[in-house]
Amino acid sequence: MKGLILSGGKGTRLRPLTYTSAKQLVPVANKPVLFYGIESLVSAGIREIGIVVGDTHAEIEAAVGDGSRFGAKVTYIPQDAPRGLAHAVSIAEPFLRGSRFVMYLGDNLLQRGINTLVEEYLRLGVDCEILLTRVPNPSSFGVAELDAGGRVVRLVEKPKEPRSDLALVGVYLFNDSVFDAVKAIQPSPRGELEITDAIQWLVDHGRSVHAHLVSGWWKDTGKADDMLEANRTVLDGLDNHAGTPTVDAASRVEGKVFFEGPPGSVVLVDSVVRGPVIIGEGSRIERSFVGPYTAIAAGCRLHRVEIENSIVWEGSTLENVRLRISDSLIGRGVVIRRDPERKPKAHRFLVGDNSEIGIGE
Repeated sequence: MKGLILSGGKGTRLRPLTYTSAKQLVPVANKPVLFYGIESLVSAGIREIGIVVGDTHAEIEAAVGDGSRFGAKVTYIPQDAPRGLAHAVSIAEPFLRGSRFVMYLGDNLLQRGINTLVEEYLRLGVDCEILLTRVPNPSSFGVAELDAGGRVVRLVEKPKEPRSDLALVGVYLFNDSVFDAVKAIQPSPRGELEITDAIQWLVDHGRSVHAHLVSGWWKDTGKADDMLEANRTVLDGLDNHAGTPTVDAASRVEGKVFFEGPPGSVVLVDSVVRGPVIIGEGSRIERSFVGPYTAIAAGCRLHRVEIENSIVWEGSTLENVRLRISDSLIGRGVVIRRDPERKPKAHRFLVGDNSEIGIGE
């Protein structure tokens, strides 16, 4: 089997972060979301992977390289504009033709990976397998309707009046029949070739489509709140604390805390770190509190700061911020410091790369 990862979207729901960075490279627990998808494919025995890329192709190619670091061989497939998931399948046909394949959306996370799904798909010998999960807001997703026997009868993309709460998870398994489907469908009213329409074509033309209800969590990291929820979920799932920081006598480390890099590269001075937390190599935490569900990337500096339930990208500096920072995404190279001329009552940040913010008392 081969893998196809879609990484061509613009990430408009994560702006301003995605003005300067691909949404698939936003970190969850200090690892780009895209890397989780690549690792899932490799874990399932899939070594040949095509990645559909768009405007952010240079950044994605620089991060992933030829795939050898993951034990894979990566081929990049350019897409001139986001024209729908089925369009991505169409342009990848030369790479995929003749092989069953897994299509994986590059901003999705699955708790249990795809090993058992791939095994099931190959065992059943069906033309297509779709993953479904129950959601409280099905109108925001592609939705599947099943009959009493669990067979797929209808799929609709973002229906205004959903007839089911079963949303399509961003992982699909196909054989070559899907190429006939994408050639047969027309763009939707929003101008895209919808994968739901392609799968509906398979259903209508007697092809076998198997529905699998996902066990465990699934996260679509398309919005800021989704990113923070995914970060919490991944940090919760890490097994034990790891790494050895440089810690002075006035500092405390409580709960599951993961220090990246060689021993001593993370420095704690008169600070409390309460897990689950991950702190990247070369970061320095002074007179600060780092609370649960926080991911601090490499090379950051925190001084007289309280922070929790947040993601801080590499090389950022937070200093002398009097109110606690919470529920925030803070980009690369950001500087946030107290400005005594301003007097806010609370702080919440969604900050792009290389920004500088002055905070009042």
